[in-house]
Amino acid sequence: MNRLVPAGAVTCAALAAGVLWYVAARPSGPVDPPATGARPIASAPAGAAGPDVTAPPPTPDSTPAARPAARPVAPAAPAGEPVSPDAEAPRLGTLRIETDVPGAQVFIDRRFIGTTPVTADNIEPGTHQLNLTAEGFDGIAQSIDVEPGSRDLTVRFREVRLDAAIAVVHKHRIGSCRGRLVATPAGVRYDTANAEDGFSAPLGDLETFQVDYLEKNLRLKLRAGRQFNFADPDGNADRLFVFHRDVERARQRIGQ
Repeated sequence: MNRLVPAGAVTCAALAAGVLWYVAARPSGPVDPPATGARPIASAPAGAAGPDVTAPPPTPDSTPAARPAARPVAPAAPAGEPVSPDAEAPRLGTLRIETDVPGAQVFIDRRFIGTTPVTADNIEPGTHQLNLTAEGFDGIAQSIDVEPGSRDLTVRFREVRLDAAIAVVHKHRIGSCRGRLVATPAGVRYDTANAEDGFSAPLGDLETFQVDYLEKNLRLKLRAGRQFNFADPDGNADRLFVFHRDVERARQRIGQ
């Protein structure tokens, strides 16, 4: 005998069977998202806070060591750039010349430079001859050494200068001796191997000091002392005259 089954009972039985099949067929692991229609995960903007979920946290060994800050390097000068003339060492010399008598005429190597105070530029390094003249004073001549760069030079006309020397023969009443007369601003001295004839005296102690051209003789007498008669070894009275002139000028300058 056939029984009729209601249609609603069949539908519920079919639905229950489908649920049991889905549960039995589902995998135990996580379900991957469908490949189609998936949206990519947007990356966080630079500097945004929050942990990086895609990379593992760094370990102490993997952290890079701190590096010292690099020192700034000065830019190199462009190749072929000309050097400033001010940076070059001077090659020529410059003399700034002054005198205690204003307006003295200055000559270097016989070339007129000007009147003091004056500056002489572009002088070649080395030894040069300097000459100065001033009215009422003896001329001054001296050698100067010029070096590259500037130099100040002061020349004094009012300063007493005396550096004279002459070979002489001292005539005794009996015999004679040879020696050398030397004169400086400090005085006159006679250097000789005969100790009894040698002397040294200030310029003010010369009581008599004169040249006799006829006798070719230089007569010198110390104040309250001996008298000396000097002659040139070669009989040249001119040498005696020049020595006498230089000493007399110095004596007049210092008032003695």
